[in-house]
Amino acid sequence: MSQAVTGQVSVTVAKAGFLIGAGGGRGVLTFRHRDYPFTVQGLSVGLTAGASLNKYVGRAAYINELSDFPGTYTVIGAGGAVGAGVAVVQLKNPKGVIITLQGPKGGLEVSANITKVVITLDESRSSPN
Repeated sequence: MSQAVTGQVSVTVAKAGFLIGAGGGRGVLTFRHRDYPFTVQGLSVGLTAGASLNKYVGRAAYINELSDFPGTYTVIGAGGAVGAGVAVVQLKNPKGVIITLQGPKGGLEVSANITKVVITLDESRSSPN
């Protein structure tokens, strides 16, 4: 049995669809000295924001194996501000992985509108970091 590891995550989202509306983006999980590209698809009941491109950074905690990372995530807790213009949101999947992301306050402050976020790994493009 392996020990749970925390990886670093960065996500770029087009049209803020990761947070409201229907949309998606791309990201990279850095886990056990490798970079794993992934895609993000988010669905919610809110309205789609205007055209924008936002970058979010954070961590993915409680990963026992790489296969724990992909899947469907839901929002846990309430989003909050961590500083002027910066907010944070936490997502959790059924395998216990918790992703904590920080980004522009305008995008993350509406995190309560998320109903689900689906992450899919693209292991064919993984690389040592």
